[in-house]
Amino acid sequence: MTTPAQGNLIPPGTHYACDNGKFGKGWPGTDAWFAWLRATIQRYEPDLCLLAVAPDVPMDAAATLAESLPRLGRIRSLGIPVAFATQNGSEQDGLTPWNAIDVLFLAGSTEWKTSSAAHRLAQQAHARGLAVHMGRVNSRRRLRIAQAFGCTTANGTYLAFGPDTNLPRLLAWMNELHTTPGPSPVKVGTRLLITRRA
Repeated sequence: MTTPAQGNLIPPGTHYACDNGKFGKGWPGTDAWFAWLRATIQRYEPDLCLLAVAPDVPMDAAATLAESLPRLGRIRSLGIPVAFATQNGSEQDGLTPWNAIDVLFLAGSTEWKTSSAAHRLAQQAHARGLAVHMGRVNSRRRLRIAQAFGCTTANGTYLAFGPDTNLPRLLAWMNELHTTPGPSPVKVGTRLLITRRA
């Protein structure tokens, strides 16, 4: 996972995803963000991009819909999967643009994105043939929740803090997902995208 402010170098042939930097201090503004997104896609190949997150307003579903809608088509024009970042309240009717997205990104507060409301949205996404991603997955418990929700990808900063200690733990969690599946209604195949601390 990369954002405009991070400047991550992605190894050749590696899958990657593009976040927008709205959660935190990395949002450069609409024009600079889209220029960064276009350059990133050109540099690292569109076929390897798992998703690009449309600009959102953290914790505000209605404002996120208004912010994202004008930009969904621009992202799709780059030939990459479009992700919509759901927020607290996105479960309300009309606040998720189902027909304009490829990936449902479970964002919002920790309490909301791990709630039954977010789980129901994930189920609706699966029923529509969309992928589901969960952000800020930094613990074994959260990774299990992402799996139970049917997420095919997740990201977090866990590895950025003490990588020598945390990499073995993270690999053990991922191995556990694949060897002792939880109650996920879909196949086990969660990819964890590491987000470097900005």
